[in-house]
Amino acid sequence: MKVSQLKKSIIYKIILTILIILTTGCKSSVNNTQPIIKTDFYFDTVISITLYEPDKAYLIDECFKLCEKYENLFSKTITDSDISSINSANGQTVKIDKDSFELLTKGVYYSRLTKGNFDITIGTLSELWNFKNQTIPTDENIKKSLKNVDYRFIDLQNNTIQISNENTMLDVGGIAKGYVADKLKEYLVEHGVKNAIIDLGGNVLLIGSKPDNSYFNIGIAKPFAENSDTIAIVRTNDKSIVTSGNYQRYFYKEDKFYHHILNPQTGYPVDNELTSVTIISDKSIDGDALSTSCFVLGIEEGLRLIESIDGIEVIFIDKNNTITLSSGLSQKNNVIVLNN
Repeated sequence: MKVSQLKKSIIYKIILTILIILTTGCKSSVNNTQPIIKTDFYFDTVISITLYEPDKAYLIDECFKLCEKYENLFSKTITDSDISSINSANGQTVKIDKDSFELLTKGVYYSRLTKGNFDITIGTLSELWNFKNQTIPTDENIKKSLKNVDYRFIDLQNNTIQISNENTMLDVGGIAKGYVADKLKEYLVEHGVKNAIIDLGGNVLLIGSKPDNSYFNIGIAKPFAENSDTIAIVRTNDKSIVTSGNYQRYFYKEDKFYHHILNPQTGYPVDNELTSVTIISDKSIDGDALSTSCFVLGIEEGLRLIESIDGIEVIFIDKNNTITLSSGLSQKNNVIVLNN
């Protein structure tokens, strides 16, 4: 029996977490203690937090409580979440939590920056594409749904939101994990954590360096590799590393390839030369939004966007496993390309 693509996606993320731990070393060379690693399941994915200070292990459980809080705010499948309340408001003004307001403000910012190639109003469209049941919507339904996709329908003011098109639905799946990762890092740093790894289903956010002050080594998965090989390693500290790839959730129907990264302009899965985009940034929310945006834009336009933003770097991988790096990465030589 074949493993479903959702399960494959989860397996990829577990393997990525294991790879991070292996490449960072099993013990701290400073105090010779085993890192504390705990995993749980939120946001429809496996999440993992690694701490190097045994006396702060209790903070991981507090982080999981924060994950539950944010899932209850941002999930479109939880009926009393802020996102569900907005989606069922039929154009009425909705008062929302300050975290939801902050997340949506950032979502509108990136929707505007990318001219709608990233768009948090993609909800009606993403609902049409059921990747668990491998459902392909009709052209007619896609065209109808596209009329509801436009971030300019959103009006955000004073912790309230109103969407002028009553049929428009939000989907923050392309940005919420990044927001949550940043909040977890903020919490851990406030409680004195100096070295840690936060992994929200492939959204990797680093706190500091390894305990011996050396770099963390973060593996980038080789797209569609049967044995979960890595194609490159990023050597960095105190950064976010977020990857969007069409190999993470997909299916074939009548020999045609369909994947979960949708183009808000066409309503169909993105069809270009890319298989993977990795963003390296200070904030995970930026990496989350930009990895999706650059995948939609393609290498040329995506690279132009990244080069226009300070402090952001990108790794593109195309269908031939050719790697393209932004100028900052090329100059620093902190990406190791593996020959596999």
